[in-house]
Amino acid sequence: MDKEFEKATFAGGCFWCMVKPFHEHDGIISVVSGYTGGTKENPTYEEVCSDMTGHYEAVQITFDPEVFPYEKLVELFWQQIDPTDEGGQFGDRGSSYQTAIFYHSQAQKETAEQSKAKLQESSRFSRPIVTPILPVKEFYPAEEYHQDYYKKQPVHYNNYRIGSGRAGFIDKHWGESNE
Repeated sequence: MDKEFEKATFAGGCFWCMVKPFHEHDGIISVVSGYTGGTKENPTYEEVCSDMTGHYEAVQITFDPEVFPYEKLVELFWQQIDPTDEGGQFGDRGSSYQTAIFYHSQAQKETAEQSKAKLQESSRFSRPIVTPILPVKEFYPAEEYHQDYYKKQPVHYNNYRIGSGRAGFIDKHWGESNE
């Protein structure tokens, strides 16, 4: 009998920083950097960064829900972003760096909405949670040099993660580095 895997799609700002936190957990089959949410077919990195395509930088995760349930993925997603920032994430500004949860099913939508409401009710953030929950659209994998960037360019990745303000924000709001 074949295992049933599911997909989850999250936009959390720079996709370089969204792979490693998910990648190293049991039950995660793959994490692909790419683009989604827009109208341009097969966009390039340069086109997406121009903020003219409507696409977000995102990651698409293939996972085994029996080992790592969707609810845990959503919780981990929140811990990688500033869900109160609607202008981008950390040092990256513009619509392509905004956050979003793209649901693949009604069950994912309900789980994401409940998680968002729970986060808003917590005292963790004083501003409203603005991350939208949207139906999944076509996902276009990014160019190969963007895939697993943290492995290919570990020094640049770590410097970027710290320099952008992401690492400090995560440490402040969620505790030590949470990667």
